[in-house]
Amino acid sequence: EAGAAGGRWRCGRCGDGAALRWCITGVLCASFLGLGMSIAVLGPTFPNLAANVGKNVSDIYYIFVGRSLGYLGGSVVGGVLFDCMNATLLLALSMLGTTAGLYVIPWCKESLLLTTLMSVIGGSMGILDTGANVLALNTWGSEAGPHLQALHFSFAAGAFLAPILAKMALVGSESEELAGAEKTNQSVLKSVPTASAAPTTPAPKDHHDGEFLWSYIIIGTYILFVSIFLFALYSKSSSARDKSKASAQKGRLAKYHWSLVGLLFVFFLFYVGAEVTYGSYVFTYAMVFAEMTESEAAALNSVFWGAFAVCRGAAIFGAAFLSPATMIVMSLVCSGVSSSALAFLAHYRALLWAGTAVYGASMATVFPSGISWIEQYTVVEGKSASLFVVGGALGEMCIPAAVGYLQGRFHHVPVVTYAAFVTSIMTILLFPAMHKLASVPQEKDLKEVTDSETQKALLTNSRLTEDEEDEEDVREWNDADFEVVEMNDKLKNSPTDTSPRIPGDSAAEVSLQPHLDDVLGEPPVVAGGSPGRQNGNVDWEKS
Repeated sequence: EAGAAGGRWRCGRCGDGAALRWCITGVLCASFLGLGMSIAVLGPTFPNLAANVGKNVSDIYYIFVGRSLGYLGGSVVGGVLFDCMNATLLLALSMLGTTAGLYVIPWCKESLLLTTLMSVIGGSMGILDTGANVLALNTWGSEAGPHLQALHFSFAAGAFLAPILAKMALVGSESEELAGAEKTNQSVLKSVPTASAAPTTPAPKDHHDGEFLWSYIIIGTYILFVSIFLFALYSKSSSARDKSKASAQKGRLAKYHWSLVGLLFVFFLFYVGAEVTYGSYVFTYAMVFAEMTESEAAALNSVFWGAFAVCRGAAIFGAAFLSPATMIVMSLVCSGVSSSALAFLAHYRALLWAGTAVYGASMATVFPSGISWIEQYTVVEGKSASLFVVGGALGEMCIPAAVGYLQGRFHHVPVVTYAAFVTSIMTILLFPAMHKLASVPQEKDLKEVTDSETQKALLTNSRLTEDEEDEEDVREWNDADFEVVEMNDKLKNSPTDTSPRIPGDSAAEVSLQPHLDDVLGEPPVVAGGSPGRQNGNVDWEKS
């Protein structure tokens, strides 16, 4: 009964641990959904932000720079803090910072304050991006592949939902604005007999210009609820357990850990840069080089991001059956083929559509699969994960800027498609180098292999020695048998052997009696057991 009770207690404890891990995954996916919405909402609301601070769109481009710099700083600081404090608590605090920034934006009337808020939000999102990947790896270990895919699919879903929320806010503000304008026109027409006597312009739009910013309030409230769940998870987690786990894993560092991390940093720089560059410039490319209409160009852009989101959703299930290396190789092959078609065969309209769809799908699984892949060979700590995020952020900043600069210099060259081809080739060349470096065994592994080989060699030699000794013994026994046979043959053929057979002895008994007894001087004993034969022989000889 005590053993059964102990088994039930262990099973209940395992069930509680599994439920807690699934809760952590759910909250992390919810946080990445908010991260995607926070990043993507800036695009459709950017003109309204400019109007809210009294600036033109071209005059406040630096808010993107501020957010990117904050994102980089948050990734670096978060990577250091995650190795020093509880990951769940740090994620909850970062999401509170994001909520505060989103709540203040609708009432921000100064461009400098807006840039500062964007930097704060970027830093909080950088901490979240770094920490969520680390926490998912620490929670699931080698089984983290599908969960990382779900994490990044949630980000894509949030980026898809943000423009819808902004559009709903804009539609609401426009409808109220039109209603106000209609009432104003009616009152003017009633009070003034002629239209030229008074202006028929609508009421000032200052009140309605800020109503689109309620999308920031909605997203901020959602992130606030997620942070509350993170605080609840923190109450059930143990930082001491996390630290002991991290210290136990430090022995699994790869031989070339930092070289491997550096190569993956460059790998993510090219990958994320290629993804953002094509997604940002495909609309312009379709209108300028493919001579599409605006609606067709928008549809081509939607095909790219739609394939990206769908493939990320499918990768959640694919990661349960395919290894991270297999998924990366498949993505790189599809990326190379599709980017080649876009760079050299895009004048065929069908190949342009198919290449865009395949290229978007090939981009979907690389980042989460890369993190799952490197976790198989070394420990991914906060500092390592921060470098991955920083590499992606730098690629997002540098490669689109370089492509835009080159496109401005060379108007008749489709720099966007050539950039997609070059970045695909770079990632294809980098991954085999990373795999080769990750496969190098550690010194202690080499020592263990050498010791095992030495033990096998010693065991083999000992077996050979024993076999040789057995063969030598067999040879000695065979030689002794041959000597006995020769001696028996000599005794049989000797003329002095005149001992008669006893009539009571059968031929079988005589033939089976070894002649070695005669040689040794020991007379045979009759089967009857009587010693009279010896006495009888003596008497017979005397007679």
